[in-house]
Amino acid sequence: MDKEKYMKRCIQLASYGKLHAAPNPLVGAVIVHKGIIIGEGFHIQSGKAHAEVNAINSVKDQSLLPESTIFVSLEPCSHTGKTPPCVDLIINKKIPHVVIGCQDPFSKVAGRGIAKLKEQGIKVEIGILENECKELIHRFYIFQEEKRPYILLKWAESADGYIDQIRSSGTPTLLSSPLSSILTHKRRAEVESILVGRRTALLDNPSLTTRHWYQKDPIRLIIDRYLSLPNTLHIFDGSTPTFIFTEVDKKSNFKNRTYIQLDFNADILTQILNWMYFQNIQSVLVEGGAQLHQSFIDADLWDETHIEESPQSILKGVSAAQIPTHTKYQRVKKMGRYYRIYKKKEWV
Repeated sequence: MDKEKYMKRCIQLASYGKLHAAPNPLVGAVIVHKGIIIGEGFHIQSGKAHAEVNAINSVKDQSLLPESTIFVSLEPCSHTGKTPPCVDLIINKKIPHVVIGCQDPFSKVAGRGIAKLKEQGIKVEIGILENECKELIHRFYIFQEEKRPYILLKWAESADGYIDQIRSSGTPTLLSSPLSSILTHKRRAEVESILVGRRTALLDNPSLTTRHWYQKDPIRLIIDRYLSLPNTLHIFDGSTPTFIFTEVDKKSNFKNRTYIQLDFNADILTQILNWMYFQNIQSVLVEGGAQLHQSFIDADLWDETHIEESPQSILKGVSAAQIPTHTKYQRVKKMGRYYRIYKKKEWV
């Protein structure tokens, strides 16, 4: 049996849930009977059936299950959350062989599903394409292991290393193309939250939505120490949950707006990330500005950085944040633009 072939199919299936599965991990499952795939499934949306359930339910002839092998990219769950435990279904369906890509880092599972299957006499194999399966759930993995959200930094910079002109008002320098702007909105659709600083919110007046990509808007996070931002900004339109980090003790009277009080005399990045962890927000896209980006980099609090390279020069302006020169990156072309993509941890 070509186990890697079937696990690759699990990974492919799992990726289809990329826009809707969070905060749950991406998972794919394949059921094989005598070398033929008889069932497939993936975790489509948080709160709905898991990959194993969808795969088992897709099998037309359920009498074949006691003679089949189920492949799953992540250890089947053994606890009751929004859905029943998947290991119980596998046991009840008398599937004799389970092949798992990687163990679940979630503390309520973390080997318990594997142990329960083995206790029932089911043959369990672990570690087939393990690194590829960890890469699939890298955001979930970071959240569980490091107790913080997965942090993605993103900006566009000019050919001479600036992100904007120096200004106190007016329109920001347009460095992205219409096509690369669509890619930005796609990236927003793939995270649970977006964070910007006060100056970016004030000068750029961004909406921080996915209006150019069909998907639910992420949660908006704004740093505004003194609550000096005007209510007329797009981020205060009430269209999506918006949280403002401030030192002011204040309750909101506005729709979808909440104030979170922090101690600005202490490390606010750690406070923000801790708050996000307890809110179960597993990923954040930091969109600006340069000072905020640099703060995350200097604190070594980042997992990925995407830098769009604009062919335009500004000559004088606000310098882009600097990633340590020894950091490896991959240069790729998307939507007609080159991007430098840095990843702190290589999973594969």
